[in-house]
Amino acid sequence: MEQKVYKNCQSCGMPLKKSPDGGGTNADGSKSTIYCSYCYQNGSFTKPDMTAVQVQDFVKHKMKEMGFPGFLAGLFAKGIPKLKRWKN
Repeated sequence: MEQKVYKNCQSCGMPLKKSPDGGGTNADGSKSTIYCSYCYQNGSFTKPDMTAVQVQDFVKHKMKEMGFPGFLAGLFAKGIPKLKRWKN
């Protein structure tokens, strides 16, 4: 079964092409096509206890730090709970 390739990290929403090393890593060392390297390394989440709301707050803060207007950061972060990691 072929794995779906995503354009954005399915944990934080960051474009995967902006991820250092082009994405996170799976347990076998292969590139993750789902998660970025900030969220996922060696087959597990870097912050497994974070909730979708905590990730939203973190992303909003980071984007503002990078110079994005607050409304844009908020708009971007709004979709985080709909990403694959947070859908149960």
